[in-house]
Amino acid sequence: MIENLLADVSLIVPEVIVSVTLLLIVLFDLIFNKDKSLIPYIGVVGIFLALYFAIQNIGVNTHAFIVSSGNQNYGLLALDSFGSYFRIIILIASILIVFFAKASSEIQQLKERSGEFYALLFGMILGMLFMVSASDLIMLYLSVELLSLSSYVLAGFTKLRDRDTEASLKYLVYGAASSGIMLFGISIIYGLTGNTNLFIINDVFRSVSVNVLAYSFSIILIFAGIGFKISAVPFHFWTPDVYEGAPISITAFLSVASKAAGFALLVRFVKSTFLLNESDGSWILLNGFDWQTFLIIISILTMTLGNFAALWQDNIKRMLAYSSIAHAGYMLLGLAVLSDQGLLAIMVYFLVYIIMNLGAFYIVMLIANRIGSEDIKDYNRLGYASPFLGVALTIFLISLTGLPPTAGFIAKLYLFLALIDAKMIFVAVIAVLNSVVSLYYYIRILKHMFISESETEVEKFKISMNEIVFILILLVPTLLFGIYFSPMVDFAQSCLSIIGN
Repeated sequence: MIENLLADVSLIVPEVIVSVTLLLIVLFDLIFNKDKSLIPYIGVVGIFLALYFAIQNIGVNTHAFIVSSGNQNYGLLALDSFGSYFRIIILIASILIVFFAKASSEIQQLKERSGEFYALLFGMILGMLFMVSASDLIMLYLSVELLSLSSYVLAGFTKLRDRDTEASLKYLVYGAASSGIMLFGISIIYGLTGNTNLFIINDVFRSVSVNVLAYSFSIILIFAGIGFKISAVPFHFWTPDVYEGAPISITAFLSVASKAAGFALLVRFVKSTFLLNESDGSWILLNGFDWQTFLIIISILTMTLGNFAALWQDNIKRMLAYSSIAHAGYMLLGLAVLSDQGLLAIMVYFLVYIIMNLGAFYIVMLIANRIGSEDIKDYNRLGYASPFLGVALTIFLISLTGLPPTAGFIAKLYLFLALIDAKMIFVAVIAVLNSVVSLYYYIRILKHMFISESETEVEKFKISMNEIVFILILLVPTLLFGIYFSPMVDFAQSCLSIIGN
C-alpha cells in the first residue's frame, strides 16, 4: 500500500513541490517575523522546480490514486500531456505574477502581511494544478474550492479602499452560490450512475439508459460551477466588480491562470465523461444533451456581452474585466467545435492570452502606481509622459484585438480556422464582428493616451530597468509569435493527448 502511495505521489511532483513551498513560506513568515524580503524568492524557486518537473511529465499518460471498475483501472487524477501543458501555462503565469506583485505599490504597502499574501497565492496555484488533472467529481469539486477559498481572501487582501472589501464579499457570495449549484449537479450524476469517476460515469452512460431531463439538468448545474471560474455568461456577474476591487496583480492572475485551469477542467469534463468515439479528430459525444448548441449559445452570449459592456467602461481594470469575459467567449467557441482542431485553437489561444493580457495589466499597474488612478480620463497624454509604456501598451492592445503582426492574430486565426473547418461559418462571422467591436474600446484607451488633451500639464515619469525588462519579456513573444509561430503551435500539437480517449 505504501509503495502504491509513493508511486502515485511520484506522479504529482509539481503539486507536491508547490505544497512544500507553501509550507516553507508559512514557516519562514513565522520564524523571520521582521524580514520578509526573501519570501517572494522562495516562491519563485519553488515554482521553477515545479515547472521543471511539469515539463518532464509531458508524454506521461497514466492515472494516479487508482480506483478499479471491472477490468479497468481509473484514478482520481489523470496525468497526460494535455494536463502537463496547462500546468506549464499556470506555472509560467505564477512566476510572472510573483514579480508582478513585487512591483505593485498596493502589495508593497502591506509588507508585514506578505507571508500571508504569498501563502494564499500558492493555495490558488495548488488548486489550479489539481483542477487540470481532476478526473473524479469529488476531486474536481475539492480543487475548485481550494482555488476559490484562497482567491476570495486575496480579492480583498489590501483593504486600502472600500471597494476591496466589496469585491471580496461579492466574490464570496457568488462563489458560494455557484459552488452549491455545482455540488447539486454532482449529486444528481452520482444518483444516476452510482459513481463519481468521470471514466466510470462514461461507461455507465454508454451502457445504461438514464432519465434525459435529470441528465441534462445535472450537466447544466455542473457547468454553472465551471462557468463561474471562466467568467462565462450568465455566470460572469462577479467579474467586473472583483477585477476592479482586487489588487491588480490578483486581477491579472484571475484573468489568466484561473481561467486556464477552468477551461482545462471543462475540456476534460466534456471529453472524459461524454465522449462516445472519435472520427478523424472530431468528437462524437453521447446522445441526450446537445453540447455543441449549448456551447455555441453560451459563447456567443459571453463574447457579445463582454465586448458591448466594455464599450461604456471608464475604469481600465473594469474594461479589461469585460474584455476578459469576451475572450472566454472566443475560447468557448474552440470547445464548441468538438474536435482536436478546436482544442488546439484553445491551447494556442491560452499561451498567447497569458502573455498579452499580463502585459496589458502590468502596464496599467505601473501607471496606477504613478498617477494613483485607473480612470481612462486620467490617461490623457500619458503616451508622451512615458513613450515606452505607451508603445508597449499599444502593442498589447492590438494583440488583444487580434490584429497582425501580433501573436493575438495567430490565436484568433487558429480559432477561426477550426470554426471554418467545422463548417460553422455563421458563428465565425459573429466572432469576427465581435472582434471589430473590441477594437473600438481598445483604440479608445490609445486615443486618450496619445490624442486627447489633458487639463493639466503631464509630467514625464521614469520606469526602472527591472520594469523595462519585465515588459520586454512579455512584449518580445507577443511580436515574435505573431511572425514565427510554428514552435508554439507544434508544442501545443504535441500536448493534445487526453488520457482515456
